[in-house]
Formats: sequence, C-alpha cells, structure tokens
Amino acid sequence: MKEEIIIAGFGGQGVLSMGKILAYSALMEGREVTWMPAYGPEQRGGTANVTVIISDQSISSPILSTFDTAVILNQPSLERFEPAIRPGGTLIYDEYGICKPPTRKDISIYRINAMDAAAEMQNVKGFNMIVLGGLLKVRPLVTIENVLQALRKTLPERHHHLIPMNEEALRKGMEIIKPI
Repeated sequence: MKEEIIIAGFGGQGVLSMGKILAYSALMEGREVTWMPAYGPEQRGGTANVTVIISDQSISSPILSTFDTAVILNQPSLERFEPAIRPGGTLIYDEYGICKPPTRKDISIYRINAMDAAAEMQNVKGFNMIVLGGLLKVRPLVTIENVLQALRKTLPERHHHLIPMNEEALRKGMEIIKPI
C-alpha cells in the first residue's frame, strides 16, 4: 500500500496540522511516512499545502508531481492541484472556499461542508479535524484511535482537554462527507 496525498488551502485553516497528524498517526501504525509542508511567507491567509506519503515500503522521494488523493480547501488550490490527481484518484473539497467546483470525470469527487459543520458545532478551530474525518471515511489510511493518540503526542499537555472536541469533529466529518 502506498498513498500520495496533497492537502491544500489557505494558511490558518489547519492544513499543515492536518498533514502532520495524519503522518504521525501512520508512523504510529508502523508505516513509512513523509511529511513535506510548503507555504508562502505570509502564512495565515496565504496559500499553504502539505504532501504526505504513507507506505508499507520505503519511500524513495518526498517530492511529488501527481497525487492519489487531494484535499482542497480553496479555489486557488483547486485550480493548481485538480489536474495533478491521477486518473482513478480522489478529490475531497469543502465548498465554502470554492466558487467553481471540480470538473474532472475520471476521479472520485467528495464534498464536505466542514466550515458549516464547524460553525454549527460552535467549534471553528475543529474545521481541519472535520475535514480529516471525512478523508479517513473515504480513505481509511489510519484509525481514529491512532489519530487521537497522535493528538496526545503532538499537542501540548495544556491542550489535552480539547481532544474530546477533536474526536467529535473527526466523527462529524465521517458523517457529513458526500460523493458528488
């Protein structure tokens, strides 16, 4: 098994954190992993993306030009990365940041209304965990239990009280993701 993923959006949406938690969870499951963030100097508000490769075998290079799965959270990222998804691949997007939806017919497309769900849950900071939950529903690359364990390992202890809220957000994302 080898999965090459891009997660892309604006800085401040939790793109890099989502990739880091996914990578750390896979590492805890004994997989080979790369995590490669990329962002502009403006960070919050500028574009940000992260590539994550999860594999059962050694990974030769962390640099990718095509992807099995793309998680897209804004229009500039959709325009940039939709063409780079391999035929038969998967695209997940939150329509909140998209004005022209994806058009490819040779990939599986899923919509997740994570921003609306985060507002409804009164947990705007849980947006990225809702999206991650949707990704894990469609592509069960790691278990939720390992995601929660990764949160315990990566979050400062003073934020551990937020883990139940993050679990709720993950499960919400699994409920609301829909194929197009």
